[in-house]
Amino acid sequence: MTHPDLNLLVALDALLAEGSVARAAKRLRLSPSAMSRTLARLRAATGDPLLVRAGRGLVYSPRALELRAEVGHVVGQAMRMLDPVEQPIVKEVKRTFTLRTSDGFVENFGSRLLARIAATAPGITIHFVQKVTRDGALLRDGTVDMETGVVGTTLSPEIRTQALFRDRLVGVVRKGHPLSRGKMTAARYLAADHILVFRGEAEKGPVDADLAAQGMERKIGTMLTGFSAALTLARSTDLVATVPERHTADLRTGLHTFALPFRTRELTVSLLWHPRMDADPAHRWLRDQIRQACASAVPARWR
Repeated sequence: MTHPDLNLLVALDALLAEGSVARAAKRLRLSPSAMSRTLARLRAATGDPLLVRAGRGLVYSPRALELRAEVGHVVGQAMRMLDPVEQPIVKEVKRTFTLRTSDGFVENFGSRLLARIAATAPGITIHFVQKVTRDGALLRDGTVDMETGVVGTTLSPEIRTQALFRDRLVGVVRKGHPLSRGKMTAARYLAADHILVFRGEAEKGPVDADLAAQGMERKIGTMLTGFSAALTLARSTDLVATVPERHTADLRTGLHTFALPFRTRELTVSLLWHPRMDADPAHRWLRDQIRQACASAVPARWR
């Protein structure tokens, strides 16, 4: 099936608006001969003369009169669709965005983010969703609008990322735990039973990878899927939780925190979204609010 050249609509709009080949050519910055050839193509496409010679001028055919207002409306709509996106007046925006994030993010950064939104764009609502895997499919299919986390090697290459802050892993035990007293050593750490925060990946996690690289392995006493649950369990047992320091600052209140006695990687927590949302003004505004909320909550040494 042969598709019509939609550029002809612009020419048709000019011809029907001007009623003259010469004036339409000037409007579109074409030569009169090029405009005449375009009129011939329009006549062939529509099966109608459109403009008919009458003395020294041209008059509209009945079909041209029918099309005149409709073509102008269609071309106007098409032009507006191709205009650059206007910045929204955020205080007038009414939308709900879904943010998928690990537990700890809401406790540490949620109040700052919601306060910024309430002050500037009260019509925007955030739906926080628990992140238990690193599967990027939810970003691709639009189930979530953005998410936070450490960028892994399995992340789809099309996903956009923006660093929010840096973090490190720390050990956490209950007050009065044997590890809360004395110098922490790798031997003492490894002799304890540990909580593995499991995210659904095949590997155990970054702390186990760091230990393995140094010829060490910890004992896993139990596995679960969230930092909050790990800290709750550590609060009432002798299990050791190993969690991100900045991400769990408020959750660790009343617990004993210690630096890990072996080399560990530094973590970069990022904001992730699908590229189809890059140019969305409200989405872009919200991404900036998340970055600023995190920056205001994180000490300068960790940014």
